[in-house]
Amino acid sequence: MFTKSARFYDALYHFKDYAKAARQLHQLIQRDKPGARTLLDVACATGKHLEYLREYYDVEGLDLNPELLEIARKRCPEIPFHSGNMLDFKLGYEFDVVTCLFSSIAYVKTVENLNKAVANMASHLEPGGMLIIEPFLWPENYWTGTITANFVDQPQLKIAWMYTSEPPKDRIAAVDIHYLVGTPEGVDQFNELHEFGLFTHHEYLSAFRKAGMDVHHDPESLFKRGVYWGVMSKSKM
Repeated sequence: MFTKSARFYDALYHFKDYAKAARQLHQLIQRDKPGARTLLDVACATGKHLEYLREYYDVEGLDLNPELLEIARKRCPEIPFHSGNMLDFKLGYEFDVVTCLFSSIAYVKTVENLNKAVANMASHLEPGGMLIIEPFLWPENYWTGTITANFVDQPQLKIAWMYTSEPPKDRIAAVDIHYLVGTPEGVDQFNELHEFGLFTHHEYLSAFRKAGMDVHHDPESLFKRGVYWGVMSKSKM
């Protein structure tokens, strides 16, 4: 994952409108879980979503990557951040809302792990709590045979990063990202492999239902990859 690029994460995704996404999430939460007070963001990365969501909720974050968590803690020192894997983290207490955003769920790679991650996140919900997941691409709309390039142009930082999209194997897309990073100290070049599970619409719906939630889907919300959300029964098993 972001083993080499973590310190450039915010620059790489400078084009994301986190404030707008936070407002959309808040509207969704207030519609289906009015009165929600506490929120956990799973796979929170550098804490950019939480930087804005803290305006509405008492928030906490969790991520597996220590470098990203270090940035998040510096950005929002008043927010509790936890180190953990979405498959098996155990915090020992529950939240009104749990989120997993920016397609981070795809890093679990397999349907078995999708079900496990959703169930684990759901186990951290209060009765009547809400789980929100922003998916990755579905198998039928994953692009192949293309070259993608992105650029960062700041006074003290220049980055060109690009990758090709090869056909997935066993519904796992392997993306080998090539980075060229320039600073006043010099120019560095490195690669980073990211592997994503391509889950179907039915598999997302099924994972929520297996975890005991009514599930809903908006195909356009947030960053145009849609969003799934479920509400836990008010009498959890």
